[in-house]
Amino acid sequence: MSPRSSVLQARETRAALLARGMRIASVEGLEGLTIGRLASDLGMSKSGVLGRFGSKEALQLAVIDEAAAVFSREVVSRARDATPGMPHLAALCEAWISYLERDVFPGGCFFMATAPEFDDREGPVRDVLAALSSVWQNDLRRQALLAVDAGDLPGGTDVDQLVFELGGVMFAANHALRMTRDRRAGARARRAVNRLLTRADL
Repeated sequence: MSPRSSVLQARETRAALLARGMRIASVEGLEGLTIGRLASDLGMSKSGVLGRFGSKEALQLAVIDEAAAVFSREVVSRARDATPGMPHLAALCEAWISYLERDVFPGGCFFMATAPEFDDREGPVRDVLAALSSVWQNDLRRQALLAVDAGDLPGGTDVDQLVFELGGVMFAANHALRMTRDRRAGARARRAVNRLLTRADL
């Protein structure tokens, strides 16, 4: 095997491990993601998986990073061409709901599934999850502030409250889609978002 083929095969193997890892974690949580489980699922040796990541924590962090890339592609990038401010904020919310409806991950939103495991812990995994959450909330907040500046939201809008309530809508939609299999949850979430964005004098 040529060096180039060897590198390509290594990349493909790593991609397969991360893809499987995201599926496991979205359903069973990051604690359900182990070197042994991943090796068994993909017919590899434990040492083969361990050699690529080094530890369970490093595997978890790599899977989180890959899940963040998926979220960026499936949500953030879908709103990229929208005009900054209200159009961009509305597009982000629509892409977020669509991401939940389309079962991008088998367990629903990867981050809503995994963050509760680490919210009261300390360490690198918790820190990365918290940082990603902050980045996303800041993106929403930035577009909401631009909407206020443009006059699309009332001048007295409490932007932090708006972002908080938008997050609550999405958590409720994810829960309804996963726990009760309510396929109307997406439509309900859209109505809730529309109410928030048309009367956001919170």
